[in-house]
Amino acid sequence: MAPSDGQHLCRAVIVPGNGVGDVVDSNWYKWVKDQLKQIPDFQCLLQNMPDPLTARKTIWLPFMEKTLQCDEQTVIIGHSSGAVAAMRYAETHRVYGIILVSAYTSDLGNATERKSGKDISTVHGNGRRSNAIVPISFSLVQLMTLFSRGLNSRK
Repeated sequence: MAPSDGQHLCRAVIVPGNGVGDVVDSNWYKWVKDQLKQIPDFQCLLQNMPDPLTARKTIWLPFMEKTLQCDEQTVIIGHSSGAVAAMRYAETHRVYGIILVSAYTSDLGNATERKSGKDISTVHGNGRRSNAIVPISFSLVQLMTLFSRGLNSRK
């Protein structure tokens, strides 16, 4: 959801899945950050998350607000449990938008996921409509294609 007060998109924050080591060396995160750095006047933040194994919402969501400074000029790119964190964050905070990669809507029957407190089975039933977004999910291939096309069209 784009902000209605004239704010513009100026940054992206990549929120990784839990269980990864150094995020710069994990999965596709650095590739996306490098692609986004090519856009003039645009910033992309990729940082190791606290509590990277359990990814508790009580730790991740305040970190997204205070340290990563996700706000109305930020699109959050969340992967796996990072996608769940993005949806939970957007329940109570205005952001420019979210991109969900390999998102899920339950604890997957996994004890570690259950501990995180990020189960989103109630995301759209909580009455907070002002920040509600329609999540759009991408596979990794779709995300790479999206960014490649977007960058090529700006040149």
